[in-house]
Amino acid sequence: MGFALYLHWPFCTSKCPYCDFNSHVAARIDQRRWLEAYRAELRRVAEMTDGRVLNTVFFGGGTPSLMEPAVVSDILREVRACWPVANDLEVTLEANPGSVEAGRFAGYRDAGVTRISMGVQALVDADLRRLGRLHDVAEALAAFAVARNIFDRVSFDLIYARQDQTVAAWRTELSRALEMAADHLSLYQLTVEAGTAFGDRAAAGKLHGLPEEGLAAEMFEATQELCAVAGMPAYEISNHASPGAESRHNLIYWRCGDWVGIGPGAHGRLTMAGRRHATETTLGPGEWLARVERFGSGETVCSPLRPADVGEEALMMGLRLTEGVDPELLRGLGLCLDTSKINELALHGMLQKRNGRLVATGRGRLLLNAVLRHLLQD
Repeated sequence: MGFALYLHWPFCTSKCPYCDFNSHVAARIDQRRWLEAYRAELRRVAEMTDGRVLNTVFFGGGTPSLMEPAVVSDILREVRACWPVANDLEVTLEANPGSVEAGRFAGYRDAGVTRISMGVQALVDADLRRLGRLHDVAEALAAFAVARNIFDRVSFDLIYARQDQTVAAWRTELSRALEMAADHLSLYQLTVEAGTAFGDRAAAGKLHGLPEEGLAAEMFEATQELCAVAGMPAYEISNHASPGAESRHNLIYWRCGDWVGIGPGAHGRLTMAGRRHATETTLGPGEWLARVERFGSGETVCSPLRPADVGEEALMMGLRLTEGVDPELLRGLGLCLDTSKINELALHGMLQKRNGRLVATGRGRLLLNAVLRHLLQD
């Protein structure tokens, strides 16, 4: 299933109104101080996972493309000192499609990054402004062109079901994205989360033009259709790729492999002494940095998971994938699903058995939360 490292860079130049990630705006960042904290955490966790072969590294955020390439290089040098790495180590870095970030792309490649994931988010200037993005479409296209010339693997994100967006407009925008895409797209439906600026506006009745549920479902179905025709079918609810171009890092999550989570707010899953453990770190960047420097660890939780929780997690993650999940794996983890519930969902066109695996259909993935509630309810 693989072994991965996720490293969280918590800083952004501005906070997008839809974002509920652990991201913060700071006037000044001592990047060398942060480097030393990351290196210390890498060494600490390496002692807990001695001998594991690392398959993937993911720099997420926040906006990791604000990191100096030399810092990324030093982190990856420490990673290689801590673990043996796979010959085809995948190293992904999330980037904003701005000119400043694009100017660093060659440095990231030289540091060891093999894959860029760009937060384009929209190919309509007015919608980029609504989403609080600092780039425009022209700048995004220019940054993407730079990335394509430097990296063999480039992905980008788009958000759909935006304010006042129609199905026809989304089909046009997605068709344009597919024409320019390399081999991977992440396509997310806009969700309004409590605690975000959009959430506050929605609560006050000031966030207008969001699509009704039926319209959003039409956009989801159009997404599946257009991507499949273009040779980039969904391999996960929100992710589409040409065969062989899937994000290997994210597949480790969805297939319930182990990963190390380092940085403010990072979560991890580690198998130690035969038990799968959940790890968490403190959210605040300043608090995390202080904990690492004063106490030698930014980790606040390292707890063994109950077997039932491990099985439920494997089901929830596995049904996100178009390949589905192996019922034998679930049984081995102590989760025995009710056959009558599976049959009922199959009758309603939400689940199917394929090659011995339990697979959510397109309709089932669209309504996955309801499918999971039905399967897991007592």
